[in-house]
Amino acid sequence: MKKITILIATFFILGLQAQKKEKIAFGPYIQQMSPKDATICWSTLESQPTITDNEGVVKPVREYKHHKIVLGNLKPDSEYSYDVLNDGSNDGKGKFTTYPNKAIPFNFVVIGDTRSRHDVYAKILKMSMDKNPRFLINTGDLVGNGRVIDDWEAFLKVSRDFMRNTPYYPVLGNHEKDSPYYYDLFDLPNNERYYYFTVGDALFIILDSEGIHESTPAYIKDREKYWTDSGMDYDIEQKKWLEKVLDLHNEAGFIFVFQHLPLFSIMKDRVAESTESLEFWGDIFERHGVQAFINGHDHHYHHAIKNKIHYITAAGGGAPLYDFDAIQKETVKYSKIEHFINIEVEKEKAVLHVIDINGNEIDTIVIKRRNINKSKK
Repeated sequence: MKKITILIATFFILGLQAQKKEKIAFGPYIQQMSPKDATICWSTLESQPTITDNEGVVKPVREYKHHKIVLGNLKPDSEYSYDVLNDGSNDGKGKFTTYPNKAIPFNFVVIGDTRSRHDVYAKILKMSMDKNPRFLINTGDLVGNGRVIDDWEAFLKVSRDFMRNTPYYPVLGNHEKDSPYYYDLFDLPNNERYYYFTVGDALFIILDSEGIHESTPAYIKDREKYWTDSGMDYDIEQKKWLEKVLDLHNEAGFIFVFQHLPLFSIMKDRVAESTESLEFWGDIFERHGVQAFINGHDHHYHHAIKNKIHYITAAGGGAPLYDFDAIQKETVKYSKIEHFINIEVEKEKAVLHVIDINGNEIDTIVIKRRNINKSKK
C-alpha cells in the first residue's frame, strides 16, 4: 500500500483561502470512496438564528455551511493524508485509503441504532476503530431526532475521530425523519436514499425502508394503512432499482444488503411489520444469491437463517436495549446486549464476528463466496 500526502489547497486553492481562518464545526470526514476517487466533507458555523416559545424562552438554532471536495485520479489501495485548512493546526487533517481495484482481503464494520446513549456509542465506535476497517455501515437511527440539529451535533462530535479517516455509510432509519440535515451532512452515491457501492469482489446495497417523510393528516383514522399506501409507489420503484442493480452485478463474489427495518423480528408487536416487509421483497434475495441481509430497528442482536440467507439484526450501538418475546423458527441466535460486527472478506469466504461491548464474540457467521454459475443470469 502506497502512502501519499496531499494538501487539498494545492488542488483547490480558490474557495479555500476564505476557510483558513474559520473554525471547523463538523469534520473533516470521508464520504464516497472508490479506487480512484474520494470525497472529503466538513462544515462551518454560518449563523445562529433563534426561536422563541410562548413563554419567552429563546433558543439558538445553529445554521451550518457544508463544504465538500471531490478528489480524482487517485491511486488504488493507497493511503493519502489531507489537510483542508493548511493553517498549522490539526483541525483540518485526516487520512484515507482508497479502495482496491481487485479482489483482496479487507474488513469493514457494521453498527446500528446509535441514537441516544452517546457513551455507549463512543465505546462501540472505539472498539470498531481498533479493527482498522476500510469503512463502516450504520444500519439507521443514527440520532434521536433527525430534525433537531443538536442531535446531529452530538453524533458528529462522538464520530469525529473515526470519520476523519474512514468512510461512514448511513442507512435511513425512522428516527432520521427524512431530515434535510441528513442529506446536507452526508454525501452518498445514487439518489442518497438507497444506493450501492463496491469494494473488490463485494457489492454493498443500502435500501430505504422508511420512504419519503409525510405528516399524517389529523383526519386519517387508519394511520398504518395511510403510511403503507402513500409510500407504495416509492417502494415499487426502489424494488425495480434493486432488481436492476442485482442483475448488473451478478458476478460479485459477495452481496450484502442493508436496511433499517428487519425482515425477521423477535418482538411480538413488530412481527407483522417485518413479515409484510419480507413478503414485499419476496424471493428477490434468494434468486440473486444474496448472502446476508443486515438491519437495525430492534435494539438487540438477532440472527436468523432462511434458504441459506443470513438475516441479521445489528442494533446495539447505543439506543436502549429491547427484550424479545417472539422467537421465530428461523432464529439461530439472539442476545440483548450492545454490539457491533467486524466482517472480514477473504477470497473464498467472509467471516462475520459479532462482538459485544465487553469484547466477547457472541456469534460467528461464515458465508461462502457466491457460486456465480448458479446465480441468476
